[in-house]
Amino acid sequence: MKSFIIFIILPVLFLYGCKNASTHDHSDKITENHEGHNHENENAGHGDEIIFTKKQAAQTDFKVEEIQPGVFHQVIKTSGQILPAPGDESALVATNNGIISFANHKLTAGSAVHKGQILFHIASKNISEGDYYSRISANYEKTTAEYERAQKLVADKIISQKEFEEIRLNYQNARIAYDAISDKHSSQGISLTSPLTGYIKNIAIKDGEYVTAGQTVATISQNKRLILRADVSEKHYGSLNRIQSANFRTPYDNQTYRLSDLAGKLLSAGKTAENNSFYIPVTFEFDNRGEIIPGAFVEIYLISSPMENVIHIPLSALTNEMGYFYVYKQLDEEGFQKQEVEIGVNDGKEVQILKGLKPGERVVTRGAYQVKMAASSGTIPGHNHEH
Repeated sequence: MKSFIIFIILPVLFLYGCKNASTHDHSDKITENHEGHNHENENAGHGDEIIFTKKQAAQTDFKVEEIQPGVFHQVIKTSGQILPAPGDESALVATNNGIISFANHKLTAGSAVHKGQILFHIASKNISEGDYYSRISANYEKTTAEYERAQKLVADKIISQKEFEEIRLNYQNARIAYDAISDKHSSQGISLTSPLTGYIKNIAIKDGEYVTAGQTVATISQNKRLILRADVSEKHYGSLNRIQSANFRTPYDNQTYRLSDLAGKLLSAGKTAENNSFYIPVTFEFDNRGEIIPGAFVEIYLISSPMENVIHIPLSALTNEMGYFYVYKQLDEEGFQKQEVEIGVNDGKEVQILKGLKPGERVVTRGAYQVKMAASSGTIPGHNHEH
């Protein structure tokens, strides 16, 4: 009987032990799964984080700035032209008829020149009129001899004073003509030199072309003081009296210049539109401290009334995707987050932010494109840092 009872109890105890073990294992799995879920949620909090390491930043022009509100300005965006200031240019003209040649075949519009530098030669030996220098020189020698002889004749009263004055006038004119070219003559012809230090604005002739005396060969500009003329639509007429300064962007180097950095000043804001035009001219004068080319058409940002407490960032901080604008906020030393923003006016250098940023946030202001590329390539494996 006792053996029978033991035989019944042992299976029951075995089954109970298995159940407890199963329950314990299941409990451990729940706990483990729960912990894993919490870890995933924690990572999901920064699921849109972009990793851009210090090493990557060091390889490009990279900068992060803290955003704080400040003074910005209303802006009127328009277009216009860079013009030379009065008295800042000089035309170089041919002194005689002949075949012109370049002193340097690398000479082009935009080349820097200095006063007295030989730019062209005009040769006239092989033309029907004869060599210009030979004719001028021979005439000078002839009139010199006549003048010296006339001095003796008038002293002896062999010729009248009137005749003597005519001979002296011919001599003086011949001497002026000879002196003008005597130091500019060479085997290549008569040299044309730059009248001032600056650069060649344009060249009006071709190498080997026949030119005539008085013909414009080139224009030389000092390029020191320039005029910025903005063509403003009539709809902005009421705002012209509030214009303070301007920024402008050149098409050939895509660089934006501030007149405030170039000793710029407002000259005039037109009261009426020009003939056959719907635009009112607004002109500024400024120093050319860079490679600004007169005659170039430019984008212009007229700086008007100030606005207080405005969040604004450099245009270089923006990226554009399908018409939407984004910046990259810094989360920590190597972590960044893409943030959509709504923009307002821009002055060619900075842009007003209407929505999307708060004071004190740190934003990538240089190198935003590189961070965007890092986002496209995904996070960097093995990156371990805590927030």
